[in-house]
Amino acid sequence: MKLYRSALLVLIFISLSCKGQETKNRETIAPAVFAEKIKTVPNAQLLDVRTPEEFAKEHIDNADNINWNSADFIAQVGKYDKTKPVFVYCLSGGRSKQAAGKLEELGFTKIYELEGGILKWNASGQAKASIKTEGMAMTEYNALLVSDKKILIDIYAKWCAPCKKMDPYLTKMKTDLANKVTIIRIDADANKSLLKELKIEELPTLILYEKSAIKWTHSGFISEEDLKKQLQ
Repeated sequence: MKLYRSALLVLIFISLSCKGQETKNRETIAPAVFAEKIKTVPNAQLLDVRTPEEFAKEHIDNADNINWNSADFIAQVGKYDKTKPVFVYCLSGGRSKQAAGKLEELGFTKIYELEGGILKWNASGQAKASIKTEGMAMTEYNALLVSDKKILIDIYAKWCAPCKKMDPYLTKMKTDLANKVTIIRIDADANKSLLKELKIEELPTLILYEKSAIKWTHSGFISEEDLKKQLQ
């Protein structure tokens, strides 16, 4: 009985932990809900916490840019009303989660974080974010898939932690498996329009093609061993 109770307590703890860091002041919401709440709040405080370069390329209308990684982040958010809702987003959710936590520490009473960032916003069919650069066109992408060999597309970003972890063995596989699989790596930051076309919501994303048809997809980290199994 004691063992059963201990196991039950562990499961409860894990369950609570898996819910993340949400509190009564901070909530992570899906793109559709995020968009609707922005509309219902007059003069909504909408913060894009990516770099100025990212913001210049693409951002949600009426957003203000305050770089989470800048030294003056706290000073910059100090001009906003802590008693009114504040909406926060980044590219895929990592930086906005940290920013939301800091905003709560600073006394903001209601913080809404965009689940999955602008990647999921675009993929969900919300009002298109302003984009100034095109990157690879869909026709160019489709041309890459014409091959007698399997094609593995790796959509990554230089700042993405799982992408960095996978980089060494993906680079090695590119040479070792060259006789049967062509591995093509596509920088997400340089190809915003393509990500929208493909409805990419998470990085990294792997897509395996055979004769131009999708055979397998995976989002997030995958081990070298598990990836090799898919490429057999």
